[in-house]
Amino acid sequence: MKTNLLFPHRYRLIGWLIFIPSALLGLATMYLDYAVKWLSVGPMTTISLFQSSPNNLTNELAGVGVIIGLMLIAFSREEIEDEMTNQLRLEALQWSVYLNYLILLLAILLVYDGDFFSVMVYNMFTMLLVFIARFRWLIYRTNKLLAA
Repeated sequence: MKTNLLFPHRYRLIGWLIFIPSALLGLATMYLDYAVKWLSVGPMTTISLFQSSPNNLTNELAGVGVIIGLMLIAFSREEIEDEMTNQLRLEALQWSVYLNYLILLLAILLVYDGDFFSVMVYNMFTMLLVFIARFRWLIYRTNKLLAA
């Protein structure tokens, strides 16, 4: 994996600062029907076949924030970026793809209607979340082995 495609190390903190409030906003939007009033957009022009209704962009803002935050966390350089780190990053990415598609496959076979939509919303973020968790675990385990 080419390391020149990674963000600078300091972007990880920026990612956390974007991800945490965005995730909380997204959860509040989904479970508490929270909406930021100034993010409401009124009905657009009505075309004869289509009618548009007012929409609030709070959930879109939360989703974009979560994705940007997770991308910055996941793809920021480590303080020491070497071949071993690249190998761990690649392994974590492979795990996350496998698990993401396993969840998708199970959802297609076992979940229906509105619940399927909810699973798909969470599945959008699964790959990055699993990648970050697996990569951090591998880094932790490797550092512990090297320290011993």
